[in-house]
Amino acid sequence: MKKSLTFCLFFISSILFVHAQVKSPDQFLGYELGSHFTPHFKVAEYFRQTASASTKNIKLIEYGKTNEGRPLMVAIVSSAENIAKLEQIRTNNLALAAGTSNTVDLASQPTILWLSYNVHGNEANSTETSMKMLYTLASGTNQQANEWLKNTVVVIDPCLNPDGRDRYVNFFNSVVGKTPNSDPSSREHIEPWPGGRPNHYYFDLNRDWAWQTQVESQQRLAIYNQWMPQVHVDFHEQSYNEPYYFAPAAEPVHQDITPWQKSFQVVVGKNNAKYFDAEGWGYFTKERFDLLYPSYGDTYPLYNGSIGMTYEQGGIRAGLSVVTNDGDTLTLKDRIAHHFTTGMSTVEVTSLNHNKLLDEYKKYFQQELTTSPGVYKSYVIKPTNLSRLKKLAELLTKNKIEFAYGGDKTGRGYDYDTQKEDNFTVGRNDLIVNIFQSKAVLANVLLEPQTFVTDSNTYDITAWALPYVYGLKAYASKESFKGKYATIEENKTASNNIDKPLAWLFGWGSSEDAQVLIALQKENIKVRQADQPFSVNGKDYPAGTLIVLRVENEKQVKEVKSKVVSIATALDKPIQAVTSGFVEKGKDFGSNVYPLLVQPKIAIVSGSEVSSLAFGEVWFYLEHDLNLTPSIINTRDINNLDLSKINTLILPDGSYSALIGDGLTAWLNKGGKLILMEDAIEGVLEKKGFDIKKKEGVVKKDEKPEPSKLLFKDKDKDDYETTIPGAIYRINLDATHPFSYGLGKSYYSLKTDRKIYEPFVKGWNVGLVNDKSLMAGVVGKKAREELKTGLLIGVQDFGRGQVVYLANDPLFRNFWEGGKTLFGNAIFCSY
Repeated sequence: MKKSLTFCLFFISSILFVHAQVKSPDQFLGYELGSHFTPHFKVAEYFRQTASASTKNIKLIEYGKTNEGRPLMVAIVSSAENIAKLEQIRTNNLALAAGTSNTVDLASQPTILWLSYNVHGNEANSTETSMKMLYTLASGTNQQANEWLKNTVVVIDPCLNPDGRDRYVNFFNSVVGKTPNSDPSSREHIEPWPGGRPNHYYFDLNRDWAWQTQVESQQRLAIYNQWMPQVHVDFHEQSYNEPYYFAPAAEPVHQDITPWQKSFQVVVGKNNAKYFDAEGWGYFTKERFDLLYPSYGDTYPLYNGSIGMTYEQGGIRAGLSVVTNDGDTLTLKDRIAHHFTTGMSTVEVTSLNHNKLLDEYKKYFQQELTTSPGVYKSYVIKPTNLSRLKKLAELLTKNKIEFAYGGDKTGRGYDYDTQKEDNFTVGRNDLIVNIFQSKAVLANVLLEPQTFVTDSNTYDITAWALPYVYGLKAYASKESFKGKYATIEENKTASNNIDKPLAWLFGWGSSEDAQVLIALQKENIKVRQADQPFSVNGKDYPAGTLIVLRVENEKQVKEVKSKVVSIATALDKPIQAVTSGFVEKGKDFGSNVYPLLVQPKIAIVSGSEVSSLAFGEVWFYLEHDLNLTPSIINTRDINNLDLSKINTLILPDGSYSALIGDGLTAWLNKGGKLILMEDAIEGVLEKKGFDIKKKEGVVKKDEKPEPSKLLFKDKDKDDYETTIPGAIYRINLDATHPFSYGLGKSYYSLKTDRKIYEPFVKGWNVGLVNDKSLMAGVVGKKAREELKTGLLIGVQDFGRGQVVYLANDPLFRNFWEGGKTLFGNAIFCSY
């Protein structure tokens, strides 16, 4: 009896000792949670300290680093029994997600719940809440949580965007006084540009889940796909004047989201509501936040078999305390309490529905192997641009979507270009996605030519079909095709070993080709470009082909041949040496149709007048896609440009009207190149020398305006007739203009507004639309009429310089690959 009593006392004291080592956030930080904003390094230290103090209940995984070197991590929390067999749990779960395993015992397999915090840096309550969640689940002091963790593994990512969050936290902590000021007009509630929402490169990480253009997304999705949770919650904040939002979501809901996924959102929502009702806290559901766009933190998990949900607490720019429009004072402590409550509620409801969640999860992936989620069974994408096809293959690989290449069959399918059914033959390098695979829903959502939309009041774009995004010929077929080959067959046969060729030729039409040009010019090698197609030695070369003339370069560059060949080898680009400038078709190399390309000296304008997201797209493209280092200048300096230092100025989407002055026009007259993107065009309307004119809506003489049909109950909805939340248009290109190099006669662009311009009387009408240009997405009746005809891409001469007008964003979220070709042409080509 004494031995038993001694053992029990020892066991209890051991538990208490372990729990004593797990410090609460207040104990560790030295201040009450919610009384200060915690810098990311302290959050990371708290997670490490807690994991080391509770090794039986926590496994901490640091899965990467941000652009600024901050750690990215997840804490996996569960019972000691589950943590001891965590790797087996993970592999069992992946077996379920593969859809082929019937050997996993669901009764002994825990459910996996993933909680993601602070994807938007200035929604800073989330990371504070994550520390409270970690302590509550790991300390063993909450008996309910201990029970829930017996059949639930909880993955906590405390901060998806550490760089953006620290930008906000450092700002706030630097301006807040001894006592927080609750007045919304106080400076602590007004962030300076660019704000804390985006990451280092000013990207919205919550729209990057599927595209994975950013390093945070790439590293996070790699580990996410190693776990594939049954439930995922993305914690956000919205305007501090809004009550709390949680699932179920609003319409439109994508048709591939299953009845079970929708019904379980209701189960979760009711459980959250139970706790909010008990406290008298306000909330709303089924409004504003829909489930359509595939690259959110709720939709991406849904398209991967999970129950994906967004929770939104009012609080952006609320600081530590703010007075709302209702006269109430909202504190950071309040916001933490709300997020903590929904977090714990979701752990509870996940645990209580453990068996049903796993059973439905297993069925979901088994069904994907046998039933097509949409009308098409295969997608066949042609290698019309091999570089962009490879980029598409990389994206599919990141998302674990299976594909193969080539075959010898003929088939019939929906032609993305003509929007009609047509016959096709499968070629050797055709990329084929067969939809019968474990990632069937995600593959279908990303590739389907038309997304069915039930409600125009969507939160984001309504079209993103990848063949349009990548500018590739494609067919969606109701037949089941499977590729025969794992890799592309590349023809890299090139002639490099001619001792003294007349010239070396390189292809053009991708970011990789632009890298070749940049590398050559950095070596002071002169490069020319064909503005017409030609044939030499029996081989055809398209317009845009780069030409390096040996004799022209030997005058100022030593060892030209070795440098040219070395650059081609380093960048893995084929090179063709030719011995004669006498061509079989086209113009000889001495003709003026081979202009010398000027090395661009690029500046991007930044500042409060500029959209930070638009600026980030250009900055990231130049640095990461092209390995260039642009100058970044403030808006106040655009009238003080030195042509010897900057010959290409890019104005991203923004408001510039008051800033365009004589200095800029003088720089243009001397030979500068000005690239105006989206609303930057509005800044030069009516300005002297700029020929662009906005196309106004057509109003017939004596036409009476129609009475409004808008009902009061729909006052918060978009006017459907004028809405265009993101639709794909085919822009008809001047196929002879340098902007068309690598694109041909047309270019698919995302249109997100109704702005369109009159074709030039003088100038180059490079990209026009007509009444057949709309390819996919929601466009209201009036907006469709306004966009029937007009100019979206134009170039005008301005003295010795040029002005480029890009009414649509060619670099949209950096995943619009076809637009990168267009933008590269605008920067590098001679026109």
